[in-house]
Amino acid sequence: MEAPPEVELTISLDKLGFIILKAREFDVKVEPVEADPDASATDDEARDVLEDYADDPAYEELVDALENLNEDELAEVIALTWLGRGDYEPADWGEALADATDARDPRAVANLVGTPNLADEIEEGLAHIGLSIEDVEREHL
Repeated sequence: MEAPPEVELTISLDKLGFIILKAREFDVKVEPVEADPDASATDDEARDVLEDYADDPAYEELVDALENLNEDELAEVIALTWLGRGDYEPADWGEALADATDARDPRAVANLVGTPNLADEIEEGLAHIGLSIEDVEREHL
């Protein structure tokens, strides 16, 4: 598996880092469960953070971040996701990016948000092209 030539992204690593962090927050969400009448209020509050509700801020922030990308940036996120998932080889980065640009799906954001392990897929895609958001993650954690 040959690495692609140097890849320059139009999307900043800061934006990608934010998207990855929000995708991680969203990925850990679980279906809401009914409150346990025997549990303390503190237990309920701790569980509520991980439950997936329609007005979930992690979901809203992820969707907003993706919707605010320009067409080139969104295509790069899609291509990175495909690359990370193994749909393309690292040497085929240009093809993945061209296919993502040509796709121009109006449901692109919804499809990305619905991608299982989106954060991992994007990070894996970045690793395949020799990039990382580790520095960005350290700044925000």
